[in-house]
Amino acid sequence: MAGIFDTHAHYDDKAFDSDREELLGGMAAAGVSRIVNAAASLSSTETTAQLAAQYPFVYGTAGVHPDEVGELNEETFAWLARAAGGEKVVAIGEIGLDYYWDKEGREEQKRWFVRQLELARALRLPVVVHSREAAQDTLTIIKSEAADLCCDIHCFSYGVEMAREYLDRGHYLGVGGVVTFKNAKKLKEVVAYMPLDRLLLETDCPYLAPVPHRGKRNGSQYLPYVAEAIAVIKGISPEQVIGQTYENAMRFFRMKE
Repeated sequence: MAGIFDTHAHYDDKAFDSDREELLGGMAAAGVSRIVNAAASLSSTETTAQLAAQYPFVYGTAGVHPDEVGELNEETFAWLARAAGGEKVVAIGEIGLDYYWDKEGREEQKRWFVRQLELARALRLPVVVHSREAAQDTLTIIKSEAADLCCDIHCFSYGVEMAREYLDRGHYLGVGGVVTFKNAKKLKEVVAYMPLDRLLLETDCPYLAPVPHRGKRNGSQYLPYVAEAIAVIKGISPEQVIGQTYENAMRFFRMKE
């Protein structure tokens, strides 16, 4: 059986500075076979590419998170477009809207979300979408600007109705440690509703560690807890969850063995 595929990690984060090499070196032994490190800024697009070059099983995205779109202008966007053409870049992301922090103006967030969707189209890459407390605006932009693109709504945090909108359009939903939380009723309902072949396993590490490690630094080696929680909801085995989500990730990122 193929190992665990972590579709969204941040191993270039400073939280891993003390033991990054040791941790990534132990992934095969932990049953993790592939990791996509998600960029969130211009600098993390660069550090993600460096990680992907260093580790054969690590791939990367290129993109600027809504909180960081203030660093984008025509010159820096041209740099991003070049970086996105890198050999191990498998998606544009994480991009989208964040109305929780509202660090950048909403119109500016929308503008650069659309521009980065256009970049994904030009490069024929899938898209990793960040959407926090911006459900309707995110969906409106995806419907109007990404009808021909394949998106992963990372760390999905909305209800079944919103899930249906994305699933009916052929998109994928990213599910991580939150599904193990007692108070995650809404996400558990989404997991019960959605077809397993549209679910992507993710950590968003170092954030959102699953129970029993909640509140600690997260890592791909904890994904079996997530697979177990999904298996219970779906009434299947954790091995089925791991196998199917590996296939899903390979399909979404257009990877070959």
